Amino acid sequence: MLDKNIKQLLKKQHYEIAGKNEHSAVQICRWTKKSLRDEGVCYKEKFYGIKSHLCCQMTPSLYCPNKCVHCWRAIEYTTGEKIPGKIDSPSEIIDSCILSQRKLLQGFKIDKNSKKIQLSKANQKKYKEAQEPMQFAISLSGEPTTYPYIGELIAELRKRGKTSFLVTNGLYPEKIKELLEKNQLPTQIYISINSSNENQYVKFHRSIKKDAWKKLNETLDILPKLNGKTRTVFRMNLVKELNMFPEQAKEYAQLIKKSQPRFIELKSYMAVGNSRKRLGYERMPTEKDMKNFIDILLKELQGTGYKLLGEHSFSRAYVLGKDKKELKIKDSEL
Repeated sequence: MLDKNIKQLLKKQHYEIAGKNEHSAVQICRWTKKSLRDEGVCYKEKFYGIKSHLCCQMTPSLYCPNKCVHCWRAIEYTTGEKIPGKIDSPSEIIDSCILSQRKLLQGFKIDKNSKKIQLSKANQKKYKEAQEPMQFAISLSGEPTTYPYIGELIAELRKRGKTSFLVTNGLYPEKIKELLEKNQLPTQIYISINSSNENQYVKFHRSIKKDAWKKLNETLDILPKLNGKTRTVFRMNLVKELNMFPEQAKEYAQLIKKSQPRFIELKSYMAVGNSRKRLGYERMPTEKDMKNFIDILLKELQGTGYKLLGEHSFSRAYVLGKDKKELKIKDSEL
């Protein structure tokens, strides 16, 4: 069971603990809320066509071997390679996440029969649709591949007609191989690469895995084999004066060339949650900073076909790829 201190903290941060063994969690994304109010959509909808109001932001494991300096989670409580205690089944997690999502969305409902003042400004058609999320963003907190049945979870989501985006730190290449061999790959898989070399990786990620950089590179070597079977994304979370110096662009480019991702996603660090204890607001790259770095990176990638395909200025999120027509998810890729 989850430590009471982290449980209290997660509740304070508007997480809903999912499952009877308390190693999973759900949180309503700000863009889900905005979409329900018709105030905008997240970059995943703009780039890939995923509907923000139908997205469930969740994790099957609150635990991670890394203690990244930019991480918003309470790393002092949830650092680890394994989920302690008993493990919930994929169906239990999915069912609990949907119920937890509904609970968190209750404030958006307008009761026409109530005599109380209705404060919600939510689109009620969207609210009703949101009761059954169709997209699972497996990326909320922790490292999802530390959940031993991650493949079965993805397969169960597919069985239920839902899409899944898996974000992983790439430290468990054996799990990626297993997903490939068992045909349990998600709709889209992201590998988070926030450092361009080993020395920087050690300082940025502060992993308890001594061979973390080696394991990440093993995952990047596997990535080309996933093309054609799932949508692959090389994801970079950039922090000013830390991991986006011009000289690092060449090193990132070498990692991209060997992993051959379908897309490259670059996201500005945002000073939220516990990350503010380690990094200040001044470390958030501006739109200009991001554009300048992208220009340098594209020069290093010259001849590979990658180009800027889309941007979400509010989130300072950008996507590179070879063909804009490939961005939107097709029925054949579900």
